[in-house]
Amino acid sequence: MLATLSMLTASRAAAQNPTLHGVVYADANANGKHDASERGVSGVIVSNQRDVVITDSLGRFEIPAGTTGIVFVSVPDGFRSSGAFWRATTAVPASVDFGLVRQAQSRTFSFVHASDSHIAPENVDRFRRFRRMTDSLRPAFVLMGGDLIRDAMSQTESNARSYFDLYAAESKSFRAPVWTIPGNHDHYGIIRSRSHADSANPLYNRGMYRQYFGPDYYSFTYGGVHFIGLNTISPDDSAYYGDVDSVQMEWLKRDLAHVPAAMPIVTFNHIPLISSWTTLIPYDEDPLVATLAKVNGKKQYRHTVGNVLDVLTTMRGHRYILALGSHMHAPERVSFVSDGVQVRSDVSAAIVGGQEIGPVIIPSGFTVYTVHDGKIDSGQFVRLDPPSVKP
Repeated sequence: MLATLSMLTASRAAAQNPTLHGVVYADANANGKHDASERGVSGVIVSNQRDVVITDSLGRFEIPAGTTGIVFVSVPDGFRSSGAFWRATTAVPASVDFGLVRQAQSRTFSFVHASDSHIAPENVDRFRRFRRMTDSLRPAFVLMGGDLIRDAMSQTESNARSYFDLYAAESKSFRAPVWTIPGNHDHYGIIRSRSHADSANPLYNRGMYRQYFGPDYYSFTYGGVHFIGLNTISPDDSAYYGDVDSVQMEWLKRDLAHVPAAMPIVTFNHIPLISSWTTLIPYDEDPLVATLAKVNGKKQYRHTVGNVLDVLTTMRGHRYILALGSHMHAPERVSFVSDGVQVRSDVSAAIVGGQEIGPVIIPSGFTVYTVHDGKIDSGQFVRLDPPSVKP
């Protein structure tokens, strides 16, 4: 009887904490299938957005299923993914394999940082122009810093889906890989006073983005540089505020534990870690998105990451050289020195269009960065529209 009870308890525990297992393998023929002759790749990071494990000498891994319904591989240096770098973990128990294709990666390469496309049928031509300009530059990859779609915060589910469908279709045409993270407009239903979304809906908040694009925070390594995409959006009673939530912070620590101290690190996220635009933009009392948000009884700026010092503390001991932010619809460069290391915080312009703040005329565009042996240049801003000529 006691043995039976123990077996039942163990069975229930396994059902509540299912384990995923699989192999990360070198996909020699790039067909997306694990053929018998293809060997595993050791030392690769695999994560469920909470736990982080490393593949063994045969490329095998085992990891809890987690709570987000996603498992992903952190694509390592010298490889590209032969298919999606993530999988939905709907079947439990499950075997999840990831194929990697060996790729020659120069220590000198370029990448594009862009954001705020706010794609919708009425402005899709701007996104296509951006894609053509990007393709002509032949970057190694593109980082898209959120607010991909016109809006999901205050929309019905069907409207939000129509925007995501459009972005998903258009983004497939880039020649280079596109790495995305969500912005506030990509979080479904969080302005509930307008969307009337049910918070119990599995698509609510981050769920819809994850269904389309997988993990909303993750990492990959290219050309000797470790890139980390973060989700810096947390919902509040009215809308959102800038934050790296506690689960994500723990994941970040675990990811960094497997990154060599000398390897350069670049983060990219939507609401910026640091920005001086809060001193230029007029104070906003709008009850939905007032300049100040109250978080756990304390006021903080809504449009920058409130726990930025926690992020910087987590980065100590690493070569954190560049933080890429978005959200402000205005290009910006800020830098400071911490413990002898210069940290740069750059904010992108908006693909959707430029703007004017008093006498300040802000163009639409994106930035191209060149990396040489781990050193990243200051970036070249590329205007999406020609300069206006005024009489």
